[in-house]
Amino acid sequence: MKLTKLALGLAAALMALPVSAREIEHGMGVTEVPDEPQRVVVLTNEGTEALLALGVTPVGAANSWNGDPWWDFLSEQLADTQPVGTESGVNIELVAALQPDLIIGTKLRHEEIYPQLSAIAPTVLSERLRGDWKVNLRLYAQTLGLEDKGEQVIADYDAHVAGLHDALGDAVNEKVSVIRFIPGQIRIYQLDSFSGVVLKDVGFDRPANQNVEEFAIRTGKESIPDMDGDRIFFFTYDTGNGEGTALRDEVLADPLWQSLTAVQEGNVHEVDDGIWNTAGGVIAANLMLNDIARIYGVE
Repeated sequence: MKLTKLALGLAAALMALPVSAREIEHGMGVTEVPDEPQRVVVLTNEGTEALLALGVTPVGAANSWNGDPWWDFLSEQLADTQPVGTESGVNIELVAALQPDLIIGTKLRHEEIYPQLSAIAPTVLSERLRGDWKVNLRLYAQTLGLEDKGEQVIADYDAHVAGLHDALGDAVNEKVSVIRFIPGQIRIYQLDSFSGVVLKDVGFDRPANQNVEEFAIRTGKESIPDMDGDRIFFFTYDTGNGEGTALRDEVLADPLWQSLTAVQEGNVHEVDDGIWNTAGGVIAANLMLNDIARIYGVE
């Protein structure tokens, strides 16, 4: 009788323990994760957006690149979230102090600290960061046990894209050029970039040098003629010293820039770097679609 009661007691105790039976394949191998994680730390900007879109507020998150500490469009949702350093400079002690039961990051930035992160909590790293945010969102949704919600988030985005495409009509046939000014460099963005993926989803055409499955052409003022299109979108990233902004101003005043077709026709638009490039997640993607609708007057 005593053994039976003991066995029943042990069984009840085991049933009360959290179950961590799901295995997730990711950039660093296979990790067993909790079925219903309660304290998630996320170490990428696009990952933070994915979690919020999935209805999960992280206890800790990597600082937004140009936020203080968050992008303006995320600050309200992250009011109770602890910043834990930048994507490239994670404060591991802060992460540990939050006692997470799950950590989400990316192999691109966090491969070297993966053993330390894994010693704190089960850790899942995406393989890469680039244009197609949907790949990582699906991984994060699977990790959180929210696959159906993840597919709904993507379906809602796809519906937003379809509505914008229809509203734009023949305007999607324009060859749109995407330019970024950063300290010491100009980038001409191609299809395998965040903005490139969103523009391709909408159905826009691109100039020939941008209509390739690559990330970006890294160049300088000598390539201004290669930046033309029927319409130009440009954005600027600064590291606090003003060099990116100074380069932008220098290019915009250059006679070569002034001679571009898009400039001559008044089809040049400055847009937000965070939304069009750096944030890189589903929330920014939808905000980018809103920007396009506003610029083309189809809101």
